[in-house]
Amino acid sequence: MKARIYQRPKNAMQSGHARTGQWVLAVEPEAPQHADPLTGWAGSGNTAAQVQLTFPDRDAAIAYAKAQGLVYAIVPLGSHSLKLQAYADNFR
Repeated sequence: MKARIYQRPKNAMQSGHARTGQWVLAVEPEAPQHADPLTGWAGSGNTAAQVQLTFPDRDAAIAYAKAQGLVYAIVPLGSHSLKLQAYADNFR
């Protein structure tokens, strides 16, 4: 099975930084989802794709993936840039 290891990004809807230092191991789906003919919901038979494990640091996540025999890829966190602007700039 393939897995992704990534650092949890900051929630854009809140100003806090809770759980941003955690690393997440998520299993990649092995097959695409299919639509249920009765309800129209997307689903698959792979229940491992629903599991996300959190770790305090990247090394712990890598050690777990190696111990379980998972092929993993580390996804880097994107850069965070602020657009500094004064309120008066809106009226220029």
